[in-house]
Amino acid sequence: MTYCLEFRQRVLDFKSLNNLTFQETSEVFGIAIRTLFRWENRIEPCTTHKKHVTKIDMDALAKDVLESPDD
Repeated sequence: MTYCLEFRQRVLDFKSLNNLTFQETSEVFGIAIRTLFRWENRIEPCTTHKKHVTKIDMDALAKDVLESPDD
């Protein structure tokens, strides 16, 4: 799940204003400590991922569906 930039900034501001540790902030907001560390280093959410595009051969898919419709 991706949190919006405004929420991330508010969480980190809350942490610094109240002098909380990452553990305490994690407990208050229910967010993993590792996530808070990531936000501390890079606040902007990732908009892309490094997965290669997968192309499906539609003819092969149609043939497979006809041969085994229960799958």
